[in-house]
Amino acid sequence: MPAPEWLHATLGETRPLADGICQLSLLPDTPYPAYASGSHLLVRVGGQTDSPANAYSLLDYRAHDSVRIAVRHAEASRGGSHWLHTLRPGDRLCISTPANLFPLAPDAGGHVFIAGGIGITPFIAHLAALDAAGQRARLHYAYRSISKAAFVAGLSGRADTQCYDASCGQRMDIRALLQGIDAHTHVYACGPQRLLDDVELHGAALRATGRLHIEQFSPPAHQAIDEGFTVQLARSGQRLAVAASETILDAIRRQSTVKVESLCLEGYCGTCETRLLSGQAAHRDQYLSEQEKQAQDRIMLCVSRAACPHLVLDL
Repeated sequence: MPAPEWLHATLGETRPLADGICQLSLLPDTPYPAYASGSHLLVRVGGQTDSPANAYSLLDYRAHDSVRIAVRHAEASRGGSHWLHTLRPGDRLCISTPANLFPLAPDAGGHVFIAGGIGITPFIAHLAALDAAGQRARLHYAYRSISKAAFVAGLSGRADTQCYDASCGQRMDIRALLQGIDAHTHVYACGPQRLLDDVELHGAALRATGRLHIEQFSPPAHQAIDEGFTVQLARSGQRLAVAASETILDAIRRQSTVKVESLCLEGYCGTCETRLLSGQAAHRDQYLSEQEKQAQDRIMLCVSRAACPHLVLDL
């Protein structure tokens, strides 16, 4: 996948969707490239061309004069969601061209969507795309309470949608849901890590046949408790220790003068992709395909770790 290109945009309309969630319409200065449902863009935090970036799903399934995203004001924000919630119409932003790591499978005989909280956003575009094509999907949407859930009003009236309000004692049974999937249906999930872990656990057979698709914009929560390992920078000759509580990128920046470009710090933009010369990586990014991960010839330094005691990197 090519590296993102950057465009300037103006904030158009803003609209509250739920408590702590707002919809932003962005007006690019130049025509926005075409994209399909499941696509996302990156937004530079603070609007500066050299600042970190966060990813947001595009709410539409094709390009328009404006592009729409929904942003939840995260309690543990790195600054991106807080900054976006302070913007007003007319403010300027720096956004990327679209990328799609969560497309609809073209050969699927059916689609089942599993969403938790703000993880509903990519499915808004997917449902619209399928509606336009005269196709259908089954959506299961779980949220803490209706006041904190976006798009419920438009979704709850659909015959193909089932909502689960935790404040009313409603729970999604992932195991039972996945047991009823036929051999031609693909399953897509996006939401908090606990939900994704359940989908991974009970969807192993789907994963093995390539019919399970997961969208995840943050690294796994268990990353910090892994064991440490070492990495060797082949070109510089340095050997570095990577502690259990840090990333490879952290270790390089702490112990070396080697410069590594990075952007999202969460494994979805591909900026820190590095050739892996030796060793086995424990891939935790959302950028590489399953086939690319199995090849074991590259690694995302911001989230992925070692599945062996020692890695050799082309740095």
